Amino acid sequence: MERTFGIIKPNAFADGNSGKIISRIYEEGFKIVGLKKLYLSKVEAEGFYYVHKDRPFFDELTEFMSSGPCVVMVLEAENAIQKWRDLMGATNPAEAAEGTLRKEFGASLGENATHGSDAPETAAFEIGYFFSGLELL
Repeated sequence: MERTFGIIKPNAFADGNSGKIISRIYEEGFKIVGLKKLYLSKVEAEGFYYVHKDRPFFDELTEFMSSGPCVVMVLEAENAIQKWRDLMGATNPAEAAEGTLRKEFGASLGENATHGSDAPETAAFEIGYFFSGLELL
């Protein structure tokens, strides 16, 4: 079994879609081993997205991610990283396949409803950023 990290972003939370997204996660065979609702500060968002600090979208991204509550999750399944990325769909909801979370719940490239780790090393960092080992059941 593999673990990955996911976020239900502020726009999807504000639109009342967290339950629908979590339901889809279970339907796709994931086990949720960690789950929290939180409101990131700008500094916390900057720390999480530090790998993008030199990119032109960094300020917009961190402003958005600190604009309202979100849900952070640790998901477990066979090949969880790729499976979660497939369920999320393309980063740009306009380019995402039908039936993916970003196609259904994403508003734009910047407000695309969900986030997911892209590699085992990224997943390890992202999980550790939000969860202690005692919180993962």
